[in-house]
Amino acid sequence: MDIGFNVTYVTFDGHVEVQKYRYLYFVIMFTAYILIICSNSTIVSIIVINKSLHEPMYIFIAALLINSVLYSTAIYPKLLIDFLSEQQIISYSACLFQWFLCYTLVVSEFFLLSGMAYDRYVSICKPLQYHTIMRTNTVNIFLILAWLLPACQISVGPLLIANEKLCYFFLKGIICNSTVNKLQCVSSAVLNILGLIVFVIGVPLPVLFILFTYTRIFIVTYRSSREVRRKAAQTCLPHLLVLINFSCLIAYDVLLPRLGIDFHKTVRLIMSLQLVIYHPLFNPIMYGLKMKEIYKHLKRLFFKVR
Repeated sequence: MDIGFNVTYVTFDGHVEVQKYRYLYFVIMFTAYILIICSNSTIVSIIVINKSLHEPMYIFIAALLINSVLYSTAIYPKLLIDFLSEQQIISYSACLFQWFLCYTLVVSEFFLLSGMAYDRYVSICKPLQYHTIMRTNTVNIFLILAWLLPACQISVGPLLIANEKLCYFFLKGIICNSTVNKLQCVSSAVLNILGLIVFVIGVPLPVLFILFTYTRIFIVTYRSSREVRRKAAQTCLPHLLVLINFSCLIAYDVLLPRLGIDFHKTVRLIMSLQLVIYHPLFNPIMYGLKMKEIYKHLKRLFFKVR
């Protein structure tokens, strides 16, 4: 679709009866966006303000929640505009940029979860060396690499196809994701190979690393006292639940379109909304309620407000 000045536009084909329910969609998504910003920002603020929480584990949690806010901000403003528009369209260049932002932040989340897993591994399996290994500089390096490496990896794909000719102008979704590759007239073998490499580095490898570290943690804690097992469960269980939840959602978003499985439009919309709404809200709820120190400060905050 070309709309003046040779700017190429693509149409989102994943909305269900948006003309009929546009205002309902808008209110629900706007409310969700405000909740995501408020819930994540509240816990990040608690971690920043309270010096007792200036430890690697809580710093990684804060980074993860900031990542959720950035991910939502890359999606929600455009979604809200689409609900109030007659046509749900986006320029090809803007679509590539959204694709870049979303996938960069997705891979960053896996890297941050890997950093959190390593922190727990050192804390539980090598407690005497913890302060030597997990120094401030080490944590800063982890955080920089968690955002910088994915940005470098993901940027190659959009740059490769930015000037490719398009033969298709409809995306089966409500945001720009991996289905952007299917808009080109000729499928790029280089891009497919690159995408597979980035996927392996960004998802399975961090997940395997996390599973390895937690396996070591469980072996060590199994041989320890009940108190050690209890403390390990308190700090490790939220991380594992977040990992499992996020991995399942990303597997749907990345793998199923590549496998060519065609779901009903309503099913695709529900799954997309889970990734957009459910996960960014799941993180602050999980860490806010399950992390004892954060929950303690949350209770103090809300009692003061009352």
